[in-house]
Amino acid sequence: MDIDSRQVKIVQMFDDIASTYDRANRVLSMGIDVSWRKKACDIAFDKLGRKEVKMIVDVACGTGDMIGFWQKRSQKKGVDVKRILGVDPSSQMLSIAKKKFKGFDFIKARADDIPLPNECADIVSISYGIRNVLKRKEAFKEFARVVKEGGFVVILEFTKESKSGFSQKIKQVYLNKILPFIGGFISKNYEAYKYLPSSIEGFLTSSMLEKELLDVGFKTCYSKSFSMGISTLIIAKKC
Repeated sequence: MDIDSRQVKIVQMFDDIASTYDRANRVLSMGIDVSWRKKACDIAFDKLGRKEVKMIVDVACGTGDMIGFWQKRSQKKGVDVKRILGVDPSSQMLSIAKKKFKGFDFIKARADDIPLPNECADIVSISYGIRNVLKRKEAFKEFARVVKEGGFVVILEFTKESKSGFSQKIKQVYLNKILPFIGGFISKNYEAYKYLPSSIEGFLTSSMLEKELLDVGFKTCYSKSFSMGISTLIIAKKC
């Protein structure tokens, strides 16, 4: 199966689990992802250092969770964001996002082919989606094209750890045993939630991800793992 066919299959998987996606996420993360998302927004706004932001583009926006956090955290920090745009290739995910966030703009598109003009966004974010982008390097080039000079890319992701230890053993038990069972039970799609741990295991370490960002002109200014290394936040500036 070629790379484009594999990508279509992944998008179809997200179409299939769209109706239960939010509920499964909250249960599986035990709500901890809320603090990760808040931190990502707050640090990005602090790094940007502006009280007016013309546009934030949230790629692989899914059902729109991160869009809600960008909106709420900007209001809390007194940042006037003129436009928040969601981009995702799954029509079912976007359908739910549009119902949840009326008045926001959404585009059906892949991360490696974003139909936006050059240097139009102050921030491009992608939360738990970059490992599902098979043409990742092409997507990073698109992020670099869309982000203004001095702007930021914000990535939240499940990354592979280069170290081993007790915490990593606990993480592996959760990802390989508990997550597929609970996610499959909620969604009735066990294959989709078996895919998650395998996609993490086949993904990059945070340092490898930072290197790929640097190759397209983003210099990492913040990188940290949370909750025993389950989630990693990377914020990089376009130089």
